[in-house]
Amino acid sequence: MKIAVTYENGEIFQHFGHTESFKIYEAEDGQIVREHVIQTLGSGHSALAGLLAGAKVDVLICGGIGGGAQAALAEEGIELYGGVTGNADEAVRALLDGRLKFNPDARCSHHGEHCGM
Repeated sequence: MKIAVTYENGEIFQHFGHTESFKIYEAEDGQIVREHVIQTLGSGHSALAGLLAGAKVDVLICGGIGGGAQAALAEEGIELYGGVTGNADEAVRALLDGRLKFNPDARCSHHGEHCGM
């Protein structure tokens, strides 16, 4: 399984559409076996779901995310865990252990701007 996390300085970046990098984790048998960071290279909003699909990501952990981005991820078959805060590595371990706290209705709402598409 490949898990992506919106990533900045070890933490889960809170605005999906503005993330500059994702940390990608590869897990086998409930254990992290590989991890690396990829840059979005200025890709924003609509291109991010395609970037993750191209990286063969199965799951995304993020903070806030707009409805359009949620739909794009669903279209790509990427499972979403939104509304998550804190340390990226700890969140992935929590997901693998079945104890990740997330908000299935997470929406980005920062002063009228949008985080999705």
